[in-house]
Amino acid sequence: MKILLCCNAGMSTSLLVQKMEQAAEEKGITAKIWAVSADEVKNHIDQAEVLLLGPQVRYKLPGLKKEGEARGIPVDVISTIDYGTLNGKNVLEFALRLKK
Repeated sequence: MKILLCCNAGMSTSLLVQKMEQAAEEKGITAKIWAVSADEVKNHIDQAEVLLLGPQVRYKLPGLKKEGEARGIPVDVISTIDYGTLNGKNVLEFALRLKK
C-alpha cells in the first residue's frame, strides 16, 4: 500500500507518517507512506495508491481529486481530529477504506 500525504510544507505531516507506519506494522501491512508539500504533490501522485490531504490544504481537494480520478487514485482530506491528534491508526484505516 502506497499512501501519499500532502500538507503545506510536508513537515508537520511527517509526524503523522511515523504514526501511520507504526500502525501499519502493528497490523502486518506493508506500506510505503510519505509526505510532501502541496507544491510537490504532482511529482509524486503517480507513485501513490491513495492521496490524503492535511486539513490545512483542503482547498486543493477539487483539483487534486481530478488528478487522482484521471489516475484511478482516491483522494480525500484527513479528519481534523485525527490529524491534530496524530492518530495514525485512524488515518491508516481511512486510507485502506478509500482504496477498497
